[in-house]
Amino acid sequence: MAQAAPAPGGASRPGRTPEVEGRATDVRARPPDVFDARVHRLARIAVPVVLGLVYGYWAAANNRSGGPITGWNLLLGFVGALVFAVLCMALLALAPRMPRELHALLWTAFTGCAFGFLYAQTDKPWLRTVLMSLLVSAATFMAFFYHYYTREDAFGRRIR
Repeated sequence: MAQAAPAPGGASRPGRTPEVEGRATDVRARPPDVFDARVHRLARIAVPVVLGLVYGYWAAANNRSGGPITGWNLLLGFVGALVFAVLCMALLALAPRMPRELHALLWTAFTGCAFGFLYAQTDKPWLRTVLMSLLVSAATFMAFFYHYYTREDAFGRRIR
């Protein structure tokens, strides 16, 4: 039976790993990047646009409440998609430069407003809309703050 020759960095084995333990610095190597820079640039535009189109369709569907599709309904959907995509792209560009508290707060405000607008399209009472939006915002802030607090230092540099 043929077996592969051992190679450095191959399959993990039980016991000590001197290559990892003997590092001179605490800097961890990043995993290899599968996509090149062009794909990442394209994704920074394509993902918010696709999410915006889904959001616009969702807002228009909530607004019409199962009724017929009208021109104003289409306009609401496309304007909602445009606003969502532009704000999402702006946050993707600006938020990582902010301190972790403000970073979490910006995404919280975006999520809370987006959810509140969608919920308002369902003809629920405005007090219920505000309370639900605040509830979603609070949960979002806790999740994002925890995420950024455990992965960034006080100056915003990633530690993981």
